[in-house]
Amino acid sequence: MIQLDIFSDPICPWCYIGKSYLDRALEAHPDHPFRVRWLPFMLNPAMPAEGMDRRRYLEDKFGGTSGALEAYRPVVDHGEAAGLELNLDRIRRTPSTVDAHRLIHWGEIEGRQTAIVSGLFRAYFVDGRDIGSHEVLADVADTAGMDASMVLRLLATEEDRREIVERDAAARGMGITSVPTFIVAGQHAVPGAQPPELWAKVIAELRAGADPAGS
Repeated sequence: MIQLDIFSDPICPWCYIGKSYLDRALEAHPDHPFRVRWLPFMLNPAMPAEGMDRRRYLEDKFGGTSGALEAYRPVVDHGEAAGLELNLDRIRRTPSTVDAHRLIHWGEIEGRQTAIVSGLFRAYFVDGRDIGSHEVLADVADTAGMDASMVLRLLATEEDRREIVERDAAARGMGITSVPTFIVAGQHAVPGAQPPELWAKVIAELRAGADPAGS
């Protein structure tokens, strides 16, 4: 198997779109060589633990309502092309994602990591839920087959918080500045939400023993 590391943040719409494209390619090539692992990158590492009002966040980041609408127009277009349901108008708060990343980390330990990532994307972008809430995170965990009560107990502690912060800093130290960023076999970086056709080509090259970086 070949390691495919994916740096992402569960409040990143391009990460949601990129996952959808990758999922489509992997479903079309069930004999693909990838072992997928999700790694943390926080879009807002300084976000307060309680998060902030979504409208204020977007206006501060994009310079007003018109700037936010302009920034999200390609997200909506690509989301539709990917066949995703995006209910951006339902999102009321932009959360800190450190706890969501802790849950993703625990999901890896229990073999439920991709299910957790899928659940977080759906909770945030489809249902408009606050994935900074411990109760919401426990519900996502439960749906993915994890022990919700154990997750709640862990979230109430500092367990693995420092590791997430350090992993985020390490990603930036590697030169990662945006997500999603895919790392193939620990050496080849594929940035951005790439279409299924690109992944099909990479899979074919890996099967043939070629270096995907040479494409």
